[in-house]
Amino acid sequence: MFCCYTGLPYGDVKELKKKHIQIGVDGNKWIYTRRIKTNTMLRIPLLDEAERILEKYQDHPKVCSSDVLLPVYSNQKTNQYLREITKEVKINKELSFHAARHTFATTVTLANGVLSKLLGHTKLSTTQIYARVIDSKVSSDLDILRKKLKD
Repeated sequence: MFCCYTGLPYGDVKELKKKHIQIGVDGNKWIYTRRIKTNTMLRIPLLDEAERILEKYQDHPKVCSSDVLLPVYSNQKTNQYLREITKEVKINKELSFHAARHTFATTVTLANGVLSKLLGHTKLSTTQIYARVIDSKVSSDLDILRKKLKD
């Protein structure tokens, strides 16, 4: 669920550390990290939902005993659990960890007017809509999204 609100792919969320959470230009918490795959800098404002997930796991033994923010299973194990869940709740769609990134890209950001810069793509062809934005623009878009998600 954390990745549905951040757009981080598996490798990046697995490597997410406490030092990557910083205060952004708007005074709110942001994720500042680099994509493992492309080495592209990511600056992602933390939505309340994502922050609550981090708080929920802050006392988890894997988190307490290391510098990571979340206890992350292997990609294969996570995908296996997702298949079991979808079968149990009778969802006729094959889900994978990567589906969270698509959810963020479409449902959470694109559908709500937040630009795809947050995904950290390096090629224009990778995302359908791309524009250069500054952090303050991303922040103002996310403020609107925060309000929508609270309603």
